[in-house]
Amino acid sequence: MASLDFGKSHVIAWAKTIFPHGSTCLDVGPCDGKWHDLLGDHFVMDAVEIYKPNIEKHDLESKYRNVWCQDIADFTYDWYDLIVLGDVIEHMTVEQAQKVIEYAKPRCMDLLIAIPFKWKQGNEYGNEWEIHVQDDLTPALFEERYHGLMPLSKPLPNYAYYVKEMPGFVRTGGKTP
Repeated sequence: MASLDFGKSHVIAWAKTIFPHGSTCLDVGPCDGKWHDLLGDHFVMDAVEIYKPNIEKHDLESKYRNVWCQDIADFTYDWYDLIVLGDVIEHMTVEQAQKVIEYAKPRCMDLLIAIPFKWKQGNEYGNEWEIHVQDDLTPALFEERYHGLMPLSKPLPNYAYYVKEMPGFVRTGGKTP
C-alpha cells in the first residue's frame, strides 16, 4: 500500500522549513514513490524498497538517485539528513522496527515516521510484505514501544507522524492538519 495522504501538506511544509534545499533523504519502503513526488524537488533522495515489483512497476529508478532492493533491517548507511519511514514499521515485528529506528536515529538529523493506527491489512497484490504485523498500534502503544520520538502534531486516533525528540529544539513548519 502506498503512504496515506492524511497530513502530508503539514509534513511537506515542516521538512522544507527545517532542511535546506539539496539535503539528503532516504525514503524507506517507497512503494509508488509518493514521498519523492512530494519532496523530490527539495531533497536529493535515495530509496530502499523490499519488493522488487514495486521498483519496476513504479519506475522508482527514474525518481531516486539510488534504489536498493533490500530489507531495511539489513541495510547499512552512514548518514542522511532526513530518513522517512512512511507507513513502514507496522509491517515489521516490534523488535525489527525498534532495531531499524535505533539504527537510524544517530545516522540522521531527523527521522520521520508516518504510522496508521489499528489498521489490519493482509497480503496485498501478491506482496507478503504488505501484511500489517503491528495492527494493534495506537498512539499510546506506539509511544510505549518506540522511545525518543515525539508527534510532529497531535496524533489522530487512526494516523500520526513522529519525529526524533530533540530537547531544546523548537519544531516549526506548517499548520497542524
